[in-house]
Amino acid sequence: MDDTLDAPRLIGLVLTENAARVGVEPFFMELIGGLEQVLAPTGASVLLLVVRDAAAELATYERWAAGGTVEAVVVVNLVHGDIRPARLAAAGLPAVLAGRYPGPAALTSVVTDDAGAIDAAVELLGGLGHRIIGRVSGPADLVHTAERSEAMRAAGKRLGIQVRIVEADYSAQAGVRGARELLADRPPPTAVVFDNDVMAVAAEEDLVRSGVQVPEQMSLLAYADSALCELAVPPLSAMSVDAHEHGVGIGRAVLDVLAGAPRRDHAGPPIRIVRRASTGPAPT
Repeated sequence: MDDTLDAPRLIGLVLTENAARVGVEPFFMELIGGLEQVLAPTGASVLLLVVRDAAAELATYERWAAGGTVEAVVVVNLVHGDIRPARLAAAGLPAVLAGRYPGPAALTSVVTDDAGAIDAAVELLGGLGHRIIGRVSGPADLVHTAERSEAMRAAGKRLGIQVRIVEADYSAQAGVRGARELLADRPPPTAVVFDNDVMAVAAEEDLVRSGVQVPEQMSLLAYADSALCELAVPPLSAMSVDAHEHGVGIGRAVLDVLAGAPRRDHAGPPIRIVRRASTGPAPT
């Protein structure tokens, strides 16, 4: 009897965020759920590993490739000058990239329209009369952060809106700090966009507690919708990316790669704005 028939089929996913943050980040949990939905019928599942830093992530890929631990990997949070795709290609480990990759390695990607979503958000807020719009962004070295920042500045220039961006790290504490920094500007923005739901919810709670009326004095909008946004008080408007469907798309791309399909860019799920009570007209 061939014991290899009973060996689990694994698709690797490595995150370099701390385990506590991953536990409260709804996006990744929903993404993994979508991946599992596609992979499970084939007998495969996701092997999730949280490591300390980029060096530990690269070491994990080398170990997996040498030991045949996983059949493929999914790479998230692409950065400028990212060396991971080339290292994976050199190791012969099949991979799917979640995001736009401008580098030389010929790997399949699943790409969402981050720039288009931010452009639509600025247009919405501008249409509500907001002339100064802030943003608490994710880390600047991430490719999708840069895409959003470039699109936001371009939309502001086109619409005659001042754009102010402060960098954060997706954590609740950073969201609060970023919102306070923007609020200290003179004049302060009348609307703020956050690059994830965790920062937005924490900042809204802090603003309301400090006496800032949402949305009468400041409108808030989060990137990536979740139950956190729906349960916030007031409920948070959000750019809704179906993280589960995104995971489904990535899972299908993984199966295509394992079946020998040529490298290609897949479109991620569409992004739409869900308007709730946290967004309103600019104060007069």
